[in-house]
Amino acid sequence: MQERKFRVPRRKTQRRWRVPPALKRGDEVFEGLGVLDEVSGERGLVLWQSLRDALLWAEAPEEERAALFAPEAESQRMAMVLACDPGEQLEEALTVLARMLGEPTRIPEETVALACRSIAQWADDEGMLTTALSFSQAASTVTPGDAVIAFAVGKLARRRAEYARAETWFRRSVALSRQVGDWATYAESFVGLGRLNMQRGNLPGARRFLLRAVRAAQRNSLHTIEGMALHDLFGVMVEANRPDEAQQLARAAFEAYGPRNPKQLRLAQDVAYWWITQGQFARAVPVLTSLLPHLPEPSDRLMVLGNLARAAGGLGDRAGFREAWDGCHDLLDNAQVDERAAQGMLDLGHGAASLALWEKAETAAREALEIGARRQEGKVRLSAEALLESVRHHRVVDTRRRLPSAPEAGTALAEDLVRTLTSVHA
Repeated sequence: MQERKFRVPRRKTQRRWRVPPALKRGDEVFEGLGVLDEVSGERGLVLWQSLRDALLWAEAPEEERAALFAPEAESQRMAMVLACDPGEQLEEALTVLARMLGEPTRIPEETVALACRSIAQWADDEGMLTTALSFSQAASTVTPGDAVIAFAVGKLARRRAEYARAETWFRRSVALSRQVGDWATYAESFVGLGRLNMQRGNLPGARRFLLRAVRAAQRNSLHTIEGMALHDLFGVMVEANRPDEAQQLARAAFEAYGPRNPKQLRLAQDVAYWWITQGQFARAVPVLTSLLPHLPEPSDRLMVLGNLARAAGGLGDRAGFREAWDGCHDLLDNAQVDERAAQGMLDLGHGAASLALWEKAETAAREALEIGARRQEGKVRLSAEALLESVRHHRVVDTRRRLPSAPEAGTALAEDLVRTLTSVHA
């Protein structure tokens, strides 16, 4: 394996670090309203009351906690918990918060924070991001010096596209983690800020934060986090249309991750898709084919099969395109693929257009447009509209573009990705 060559110059300036406050409210009318919106019935009411009680307890001075709750509050809350049939994970956490009502001066803060985090994880698993964010923030209010919890809040806020709130929490986690020497969270927080700026379309800002993440990870031998930051920098350079630097960063991320790192799967897919957009279909196909055995999830398989259909079309491989087309359509009835269905259909449309299968191309492009409109995916909708316009005029969209200045580097990376994926599967 090649020695990593990507190095970031060390900063020579000194910073004074102060833990900044974070935004805790979005556009909700009152705190916790989103919990009632997401979780219906008695269970939602119990969660909302538990959230409010945890925040009240956390924000009260220790000497005042004994008088916060009525003597019968714990037994009344437990009756409500049992009546709402919460399930094992949720019942355990809600029981802890009920015990807090009866033992407000004796229950440890770490125990309350852990219960809030458990509820947040349950809500995240159920797709209830507002509830997850609310309880993560409650956990951070209970233990305000915990950098890991602050980072988790930032990630949830970013996933909800609450970018201003997310930025404040990532900056807070940077400062908190630096204070205690938690260099993994410190580096990951800069990755979070980099991804946030990518989502905002601020490529210079994303690059700046990601370089700081690389620097922190390299300084502390955090190879996986280094790979994550380099991987995201690759995405920044792709968006900036700087293929030479993108190629270098893809190689650097591959080396940083190392063999048998599961994050190599996402890197392989992202790099292969970039090669497809560059018209380097033959380079992408073996990488995508090697990926398929590692992807049991229907949504992941749909994306890779869509990429394969697009690449096969670009190569003029009708049999390969037909196989990928059929594989995609076998997955479309699965509810788990809805999030990626529009992009998958768009790739099928590109592949069909490359083979002058105009009817198939139009059908796929229209489906991509309909799904993208339903899911309010603006970028996919614009791409689908552009593809439809090209199909109406029988114009092929996927064409060969400029290669990086050292094309053999891309070939070597493709071979290494295939070798790594094959050896892991074996």
